[in-house]
Formats: sequence, structure tokens, C-alpha cells
Amino acid sequence: MPISAWIKDSTTATFEADVIKKSFELPVVVDFWGPSCQPCKQLGPVLERLADEYAGKFLLVKINIEVEQQIAQAFQIQSIPLVVAFRDGQLVNEFVGVVPEPQIREWLATFLPSAAQMAMMAGMKLEETDPAGAEVKFREALNLEPKADVLKIALARVIMAQNRDEEARRLIEQLEERGFLEPEGQAIKDELEVRASAEESGGVEEARRAAAANPNDLPLQIGLADALAIAGKHTEALELCLALIARDKAGIGPQAKEAMVKILGLLGPASELAGEYRRKLATAWY
Repeated sequence: MPISAWIKDSTTATFEADVIKKSFELPVVVDFWGPSCQPCKQLGPVLERLADEYAGKFLLVKINIEVEQQIAQAFQIQSIPLVVAFRDGQLVNEFVGVVPEPQIREWLATFLPSAAQMAMMAGMKLEETDPAGAEVKFREALNLEPKADVLKIALARVIMAQNRDEEARRLIEQLEERGFLEPEGQAIKDELEVRASAEESGGVEEARRAAAANPNDLPLQIGLADALAIAGKHTEALELCLALIARDKAGIGPQAKEAMVKILGLLGPASELAGEYRRKLATAWY
């Protein structure tokens, strides 16, 4: 077997790591073969050549069942060569026997990610550490699939991460023209609005001074809450919104509630702080 980054031998002991777990990263094609199997000797080199040609779209794992008899029994293998594909931990396709190369390519196409999907996955891996690099990948994917709204949302997210808020806002407005926004798109819209309000207030210190100088100007308090949230002072921002609701539920209350919901959105659904203050909001409002 040729040395390759996309081809490896596996055993019963390493099958779970080599195949099941690895299939959550990329599709894994398993070639069950044996040295005494003449058809295996015909098919094996074709699979290996394709693994190298596809260069990372899938991993080819070869298992010699004449040695690894336990795994052969587990899969109830009656005939080889047997070729099985796994994706996200699940068996997704298989074939038995020697198959012509064009047919193998068609078989691979049933579960391999498209070029656009590959670019999107690459962008997602870069998003947290390299938003600019992620943007390149998302744009590459959009060029291939220009109608993919999920890509537009991802692009807006990384553009916002680079503080190009107006550009991100235009993307979200285009998506809104459909008459709805996915939760991910709504979260971006909310953050953009909080950021705009915080910028308008001049930041935490300026907003705090303005609110202190005009204690009866309640919209200034909301501006302060937004500035606090963008500065990472989420608890203070949320407490301020609750205080506004308690002070004037019928007047400024709806605006304070809306501001609070947006701030909770910034924290994300898994945030314990968000969960705590959602309960407090429900108690204060209802």
C-alpha cells in the first residue's frame, strides 16, 4: 500500500478511533480485504488512487480481515472485497466486489461533501481564530452556491466579527427580504442593533455620565445598558433593564424588555447567566 495521508491500515482495536470517531471529521471509506483475495488486489489500488486524487475529501481505511477476524465477524462479512462508507458515525453506503472506477466515483458522490460544503467546513474551523480567513472560505462557498442562505448568515457573522457592521447589516437586510430570519440571523441582527446603540451612546463612561446627568431620561438608561453589554458587563446591563421595567412597565418597559432580550441573545442559549435572567424577565414582565 502506498504511503499517503489519506490511506491507513486499521485493526479491530483501533477501528473505533480510525473509523467511527474520524468519520465525524470527514467521510471514511473502509476497504475490507485479504491478501489471498484476487479481486481485492484489483480493487485496492483503484481505491488508493482515488483517495490520493480526492486529497482529503475522504479517508481510506484498509482492514485485512484474514488477520482481523473479530471485526469480520462483527460485520458478518461473507464476501470480500467489501467497501463501506461512514459519515458522522453512521454507515451511509457500501458495495461488494470489484466495481469499475466510474461507478466508484458515482458511489463516492452519494456521500462526499461538495466543493461548497468543503469550503464552508474550512471556514467554520477558522471562524473563531481567523475571521478574515473564514470570510475567504465562506465567500468561496457562496460563489459555488450563491443561493445558500446559511452561507450568507455565516458570512455576516464573520464580517461582524471584523467590526464591519454596516456590511454585515446589509447582508442581514437582504435575508430579511424573504420575510423571515433564521435564529442565527436574528442573533446577528440583535447584536448589530445593540452595538449601534452602544456606539451612539459613546461607550460605557460617556453613557454612564449622560444617564447620571439626566436620571429621568429613561432611553438614556437603555443606551447605557447596551453599552454595558457590548463592554462585557452583562449582569449590570441586565439588572438595569429589569430596573427600568420595574420603574415604568407601561412606558419604557417594552423598550427595556426588547433591549434585555437582545442582550440575552448575545449570551447564547447555553449561558447560565442568560437562563437566570430569562427567568427574572418572565417574573418581572408577567
